[in-house]
Amino acid sequence: MALSMKDTFYISHGAPTLAIDESIPAKHFLQSWKDKVFPQKPKAILVISGHWDTSFPAVNIVHRNDTIYDFYGFPDAMYKLKYPAPGAPELALRVKELLMGSGFKRVDEDRERGLDHGAWVPLMLMYPEADIPVCQLSVQSKRDGNYHYNLGKALAPLKDEGVLIMGSGSATHNLRALRMVDGIVPWALEFDTWLKDALLQGRYEDVNCYQEKAPHAKMAHPWPDHFYPLHVAMGAAGENAKAKLIHHSWQLGALSYASYQFNSAS
Repeated sequence: MALSMKDTFYISHGAPTLAIDESIPAKHFLQSWKDKVFPQKPKAILVISGHWDTSFPAVNIVHRNDTIYDFYGFPDAMYKLKYPAPGAPELALRVKELLMGSGFKRVDEDRERGLDHGAWVPLMLMYPEADIPVCQLSVQSKRDGNYHYNLGKALAPLKDEGVLIMGSGSATHNLRALRMVDGIVPWALEFDTWLKDALLQGRYEDVNCYQEKAPHAKMAHPWPDHFYPLHVAMGAAGENAKAKLIHHSWQLGALSYASYQFNSAS
């Protein structure tokens, strides 16, 4: 019988150079994953990445994941990295089954796509052996937080099937506002603090409606693609789940690496 996964996660993956830059604290946090954060080895991993945005939910059905370099202008070393994790076709079809059974009318199958950097960069640090099957699920940035929370709720049974559910995005994600400055710009700090308080207090409905409830919501997320993976992880954990801040650091004045664990153990 598969080991039950009581926890779901939201990882802020920041810049692609997280994979190679020793000065980024989040790199060391992710490298300590198996020792300090989550020692259980999942049977498979489902990643919801802000870098795969589609009109309808989509899963990748492949036998071996290619490494997608969906960025440009970075050091040559970034384009030599590989994360050849096995695909998880059975998991992909199970995701589709659960979503359609919960009222999502259409779930697409992508039989070519590998892992974008929102998936492989953190996984390379967390599970460097690349020996755990990985499936990706897309976000729909034209929908809202409640929609993605319900997407997560539909996926909750996967936890009892040994699947680690992980959202990957950024707690704040306004790339045009990044600056070489000392300290944190006020709007980013206010949004990030609001998010932390809402999650730790279990105000998930407020987080679902963050565009109306949170300070500087549009500044923190001009586009919501990097935030919705949080809603999926939150929904998969369940309404009584307890949130825990497991990492917190900043880069370039406005990029928060806040990462959260949702424990659904009763």
